[in-house]
Amino acid sequence: MTKNLEQLMALIPHSVIQGRIDRKIAAVTHDSRKVSPGTLFFCVAGVHVDGHDFIAEAARSGADAVIVEKDMPALADTDITIIKVENTRTAMQAIVPYFFDYPGRKLRMIGVTGTNGKTTTTYLIRSILRAAGRKVGLIGTIQTLIDEKALPIKNTTPDVIELQSILAEMVASGMEYAVMEVSSHALALNRVAGCEFDIGVFTNMTQDHLDFHLTFDNYMEAKAELFRHLSQTNSTKTGKTAVINFDDSAGIVMAKHSACPVISYSVNNEAVLTAGNVEVKSAGTSFTITGPFGSMDLTLSITGMFNVYNVLAAVGAALAEGVSPCLVKQALEGFQSVPGRFELVQAGQSFTVIVDYAHTPDGLENVLKTAKQFAAGRIIVVFGCGGDRDRTKRPIMGNLAAQYGDVVIATSDNPRSEDPVQILADIEVGIKAALTGTSAAKQYEVIADRRQAITQAIRLAKPQDVVLIAGKGHETYQILKDKTIDFDDRQVAREVIGEMRKNG
Repeated sequence: MTKNLEQLMALIPHSVIQGRIDRKIAAVTHDSRKVSPGTLFFCVAGVHVDGHDFIAEAARSGADAVIVEKDMPALADTDITIIKVENTRTAMQAIVPYFFDYPGRKLRMIGVTGTNGKTTTTYLIRSILRAAGRKVGLIGTIQTLIDEKALPIKNTTPDVIELQSILAEMVASGMEYAVMEVSSHALALNRVAGCEFDIGVFTNMTQDHLDFHLTFDNYMEAKAELFRHLSQTNSTKTGKTAVINFDDSAGIVMAKHSACPVISYSVNNEAVLTAGNVEVKSAGTSFTITGPFGSMDLTLSITGMFNVYNVLAAVGAALAEGVSPCLVKQALEGFQSVPGRFELVQAGQSFTVIVDYAHTPDGLENVLKTAKQFAAGRIIVVFGCGGDRDRTKRPIMGNLAAQYGDVVIATSDNPRSEDPVQILADIEVGIKAALTGTSAAKQYEVIADRRQAITQAIRLAKPQDVVLIAGKGHETYQILKDKTIDFDDRQVAREVIGEMRKNG
């Protein structure tokens, strides 16, 4: 994929060009380590690193041109072209989709946004579309999938260069659809520049990411940006639809921003799609969906009321794309699970162990409520809160864990640069508040080491108890202050159970 630099610069009016413009650009990047001959290097000023400091390194690696937003002197012994723009990120967002030939206009783009449920909903949509014979790519928290080919991923929604590159690969591989999680960060920072969404799905909105958005209203406005994308104005594709949870008050806001037909879904209110006769068990969930097609009885292998909502969202997206109800039912009843989402750990133990990604107040409350519906014994909760993230949710999550759990073990999640002891102290405030005046049968412990915390929970567990290990789900690492270590809650639980069985 090659473009003329002059073509690219036509997208950025009022730029100041120092050097030759008759160049062939074969690659684009904002990471100096990825520069090779023929590269256009974007000097992005980040929180910790400024790309302007790496221009010389990029030139040595063969960069033909750099885009800057600061005054930069010409480099000696090189004829590299320096292009000054008002804002490097904005220039990158204009140039990169064009460089990759706008792959987001060639695919049917389904974007799923919300605080919780994005990952499961995208997997459900992918499963239904594949059952209908469609070629589907997926981009999300756990991985990127191009048909069956899996790629690792760093952010829920990749930056604009990585995203456009992935979408271009999907187009080249014959994909018809890209189903992707769209985070509030990505919408606020316009990482989805150049993407033309066809279906927008809203799952729910609860407190999260206030360290970035500062206020809940800002957070909601960021989510609403996905639905503003669905306008038919200046679109290259037809058939735009918003699929929105009407049991969440923010859903009304999303609907107001949607200049297209809306498929609403609900359990408690009037909507296009509704769910009733819900029965939640440890092994799965059964319920009936009612919609324009009539009714659909489902018996699923995934459990929890939160998954009823995820299924409704996926059904709405599938119907909008013309999938028949009988194929929808077939795909859903064959769906097994998503890694780290209410995932059962089976290692021969006499009690239930569940690992879940729940890392927000609403997410934790949902999985605890679900566990309470089928737990014959106690609920033992192991959880923590991430460092360098919204501190205000820590006591809230501690309070919820103590409300619904019989035994609470607060531990480290990904402490990052923060002191784990301080994070646990914030959590403990909420635990103590919830336990004030309650039954003495409830208990809690604070164990900073996550492996020790999981070990203690499993040691305490008796037949018919439920051990819920929350916060990290599918993650196979733990981010500490000075390093990242291998850590998988599921594997640790299996190892601990195995050791206990071996030792009698």
